[in-house]
Amino acid sequence: MELMIGRVIKSHGIKGEVVVESTTDDPDIRFALGEVLHGKQGSKSHELTIDAVRVHQGRLLIKFEEIPDRTAADSLRGTKFWAEPLEDDEDDGFYDHELIGLRVIHNGEEIGKVTGVTHTPAQTLLEMGDTLIPFVEAIVPEVDLEAGTCTITPPEGLLEL
Repeated sequence: MELMIGRVIKSHGIKGEVVVESTTDDPDIRFALGEVLHGKQGSKSHELTIDAVRVHQGRLLIKFEEIPDRTAADSLRGTKFWAEPLEDDEDDGFYDHELIGLRVIHNGEEIGKVTGVTHTPAQTLLEMGDTLIPFVEAIVPEVDLEAGTCTITPPEGLLEL
């Protein structure tokens, strides 16, 4: 399964740079010099090699070897970059697609399913219908991907909201 790692917002300057919004937690790896990015833009596919990259106002400015000027850079607007998940045996985190669909267990009983994942500046929230559950160890102490479950221990009143 491929994950979206970023998308082109617009061109920048006259030398063919593009502004890329990174949607990966490993931008230093995904957007390193020499990396070949696989992009999709509607029915078009692109393979672009990173020639230069720098951070500007919280986004990445990237120059691709295959993009010589602003006109070519403008044609990339809306391109989404996709890549396979990085394998890291020491990483105990989860991808959103792994969490969506898990059965939510409370007091030994299934009370619903994870229907979505919301990322906020403060924390990640699991969506269970209209209920938002903070994805922190104190409230979600166990996630068992093999069993397809996550066990929750919510504070009093959380599930009544």
